[in-house]
Amino acid sequence: MKKQLDNRKLELSGEEESVAKYNSDKDFTTLEAWKKSRSVKLFFYEEVIPRLPIEEKFNLNVQIRKAAISITANISEGYGRYHYQEGIQFYRISRGSLYELKDHLISCFDMNFVNKEVLDKGKSLIEDTKITLNGYINFVRARKEGK
Repeated sequence: MKKQLDNRKLELSGEEESVAKYNSDKDFTTLEAWKKSRSVKLFFYEEVIPRLPIEEKFNLNVQIRKAAISITANISEGYGRYHYQEGIQFYRISRGSLYELKDHLISCFDMNFVNKEVLDKGKSLIEDTKITLNGYINFVRARKEGK
């Protein structure tokens, strides 16, 4: 019985892999898209949120926190999904949160909460992350289509 269990195949993300090939050290935290998204999240928590005035505590502050957390959370949730298409949908939600953060950053600049240096640094981080995330989405889509 044990041998049968050891030889059994698991379907992971639409592709069959043997149990012996499973690598517990490889998960969403090893994805370049997740790592860059984490950098964006930390940038907003360290560089933008502390600069917001107290009257934004329950408005822009909360919106930024939710969007920043959403980026990495949706990548990790998508990675844990069984089918490629489910994962892709979560990665797209993550991309939407990146765009939302870009808008919040521009709003912060428009309201003089952050300076041009912070704006430019944030936009650069977001654009680099977006490119990487789009590449990952395309990679997963190609795997789904068997390419």
